[in-house]
Amino acid sequence: MSLQIKNIRIVDPSCNKDLIGDICIENGKIVPSLSKKADKVIDGNGKIAVPGLIDVHAHLREPGQEDKETIYTGTSSAAKGGITTVFCMPNTKPVIDNTPTVEFILLKAQKEGLINVFPIGCATKGSLGQELSEIGVLKKAGIVAVSDDGLPVSNSQIMRRTLEYTKMFSLPVISHSEDKELSKNGVMNEGKNSTILGLRGIPKQAEEIMVSRDIMLAELTGGYLHVAHVSTAGSVELVRQAKKKGIQVTAETCPHYFTLTDDIVKVYDANTKINPPLREQKDVEAIKQGLADGTIDCIATDHAPHTQDEKNQEFDLAPFGIIGFETLLSLVLNELVDKNILSLSEAISKMTSNPAKIFNLKNRGSLQNGSIADVTIIDPNYSYEFKKESIISKSKNSPFLGRQFKGASVMTIVDGNIVWQK
Repeated sequence: MSLQIKNIRIVDPSCNKDLIGDICIENGKIVPSLSKKADKVIDGNGKIAVPGLIDVHAHLREPGQEDKETIYTGTSSAAKGGITTVFCMPNTKPVIDNTPTVEFILLKAQKEGLINVFPIGCATKGSLGQELSEIGVLKKAGIVAVSDDGLPVSNSQIMRRTLEYTKMFSLPVISHSEDKELSKNGVMNEGKNSTILGLRGIPKQAEEIMVSRDIMLAELTGGYLHVAHVSTAGSVELVRQAKKKGIQVTAETCPHYFTLTDDIVKVYDANTKINPPLREQKDVEAIKQGLADGTIDCIATDHAPHTQDEKNQEFDLAPFGIIGFETLLSLVLNELVDKNILSLSEAISKMTSNPAKIFNLKNRGSLQNGSIADVTIIDPNYSYEFKKESIISKSKNSPFLGRQFKGASVMTIVDGNIVWQK
């Protein structure tokens, strides 16, 4: 199928392009011109074309927790959000620590998924933190990184070996930075609000201690560390200083960490319960500054679906996690671009060219000729209210229900095919 998108604003951070022009797509690739008349011509007037968004941190739940999400429903939800590539975390049931599970996910995604799915493999067998998984075998099967997300590698020697071993395969190690002893039984950020609400708190140091340790181990080994879901001012500063020292470290944050504070937990809504927890206003400001100065490289969703019954429990008992695919782009546009924290090109780079570079995704994250034709079309003037009934994800656990947004994806193109449009 050939496509021509005419008269559209093209924003491509991979080559600093921001201009009005046409995009030609043929045989799943971006081309300078079409060899024959386009099968479909799209009028892009008033809209913006950017490289397809890449979400480097999500939970698709399949295999094993299909009541929460499946590869089909998750990729459908992501496509609606303008996401063309998603990395799925390994804490499925069974966990992604063997070739058959990697192959199952890739095959299922090929058959049922609307977008590209790349698995992340377990850093340790069973995500138990005791013995390295067969990382080379997993790389050959198709993983793009390793992580024990949700279960930090608490043994420093094991984390050291992980960083050393993954160097052989050019795989980043994604660190879930949490000292489980410090965060034990905590359900929200430790501070004034946790005291008022009578909820056990998780101190910021539970994150920062592990960020500091992992940075030191990355310096020791020369391995590639990617810090997941940064939520505190202290973590931002640790990553900033590590980069100044030339340590191989990159970092991501999520929209809720530059949008919400722990004030929102006051209504005891379990849709605000997430790990790491929502922090204070000074942390939100530090996250924004970290995005603006390049300390934080990526914006990911940490899409974590749960059933309504699970989230309808009292706050202490409800599981951590919120969904994020369908609000990612709008939150970035409204909270960062509209408020002049980032330019549009800078914001898009955090979800396209930067992830592609960090995780070695060839010919993705770009609209240059020869690139794979993953394209997100944005209508900056499209206004909507985020309602439960409009959510495509199988789960509805979002703290942004009822929020008004301006700007959203209106068409998602994957490998040259339109997989979703408004």
